[in-house]
Amino acid sequence: MAPGRDAAVATEVPPAAETQPRQSFLRVRTQLCENLTLPGLHKMLTEEQRPLLQTPVKAHDNFPASANFALALRKEDNARQHQIPQTIAHRGYKAKFPENTMGAFKGAVEVGAHAIETDVHLTKDGVVVLNHDASLERCFGKKKKVIDCDWEYLSTLRTLAEPHEPLPRLSDLLEYMAEPGNEHVWVLLDIKKDNDLDDVMRLIAETIASVPPSPSRPWNQRVVLGIWAANYLPFVSTYLPDFPLTYISFSLPCAWYFLAHVPRISFNLYAPILVGPLGAAFRRKAQGDSRPVFAWTVNKERMMRWSIEKALDGVVTDDPKKFLEECERWKGRTDQVGAARKRMDEVEGWAWKGWGPAEVLDLLRVQLFALVLTPVVVWWLRPWGAVREVGKMQRDV
Repeated sequence: MAPGRDAAVATEVPPAAETQPRQSFLRVRTQLCENLTLPGLHKMLTEEQRPLLQTPVKAHDNFPASANFALALRKEDNARQHQIPQTIAHRGYKAKFPENTMGAFKGAVEVGAHAIETDVHLTKDGVVVLNHDASLERCFGKKKKVIDCDWEYLSTLRTLAEPHEPLPRLSDLLEYMAEPGNEHVWVLLDIKKDNDLDDVMRLIAETIASVPPSPSRPWNQRVVLGIWAANYLPFVSTYLPDFPLTYISFSLPCAWYFLAHVPRISFNLYAPILVGPLGAAFRRKAQGDSRPVFAWTVNKERMMRWSIEKALDGVVTDDPKKFLEECERWKGRTDQVGAARKRMDEVEGWAWKGWGPAEVLDLLRVQLFALVLTPVVVWWLRPWGAVREVGKMQRDV
C-alpha cells in the first residue's frame, strides 16, 4: 500500500529560473494541443477510427448506469422553466490555482462549481493519482513519467506554479468530497488512454471502495467515468458496472456511434464540434434521449453565452467563477435561455453575433473537417461489425 500522506519526506520544488524556458515551451505545446491543431485532430481521430469494440462486453443490468445527476439544472423564472448548464471545473479552478491540485479542487467548490473534472494516471506501485500529462515535466519540472515513479517519490513533488502544491491521489479528492457540506459535488474522471485499462479500472474501483461515501449519496451517483474509446467498456463492465460513463471525444461521427449503440452514455465533447447544424442535430438527439451533453474547454465569454443559450447540460471551464457569473447574467433573459431557435440562428449564434475572425475560422475548420470525415468513418467502420458487437450489450441482458 502507498505510504500515508503524513510520511516524513522532503519535498522537491524545481528552481523556477532553471526551468522557465522549457516550461514556456511545454505550456505553448499544451495550449496548441488543447486548441486542436489539425495534426493533433488527425492523430486523435485516427485512433478513434479503430474498431469500436475489440473485446466482448460482459452484460449487466443497466450497464452503463445513467448520469441523471449531471443533467442541466432546471430553473423557474416568471412561471417558465429553463435549463442552466452545470459548472464543471476543468482540473479544478485552473484559472486561479495550479491545475489538478487539492487547492484547485477546493477553490472550485468554494466559488460554487457543481462538479470537478480531473485526469487519472497510475503510479508504478498502483496508486491512482490526478495529473493531466503522462509526464511530470510541465507541472512539476521532472523529466519522468508518472507510471515510472512510485507514490513515495511522487508525494515529495510540488508544482512549479505557486503555491507549490503536491500531487493528489484520487482518494484525497474522494475524502474531501465525502466531507459534510460537499455532498452536492460530483466528479468527472478523464481516464487517460496511456494507462493499462484493466489495471486502471480495477484500481479506480478499489480506491472508490476504500473511501466511505457520504450517507446521502453513494459514489455511483457522484462519479462519472470518462472514456475515450470503446475498448474501455469491457473493463468498466467488469469492475465498475454500476457507474455512469461519458464519452470524451473530438469526433462527432464517433459520438453518433456511441449514441446509437451504447445505452445511457453521456458525452463530453470538444466545444466547436457542437456548434452549427451538425452539432445541433447531435445535441437535439442526445438530449432528447436524456443523455447529458458537456462541452470542453469553454473559457471565452461568447462561448459561455452560447453554451447557456443552447442549454447544454454541463460546461467544462478553467474559470468556474466566471461561468457562474455569466449564468447569473443570463437568468433574466428568459426569452433566450434554453428556448427553441430557428436553424438559421444556429449559424448566426456562432458566426455572426460578435465572434472574432480567428474564432470563426477555427469553428469553420472543425465543422468542415467533421463534414468530410463523417462518410469516411461510416464507410470504414461498416465492415468491422462493431455496431453488432456493441449492440449485444442490450440483447444479452
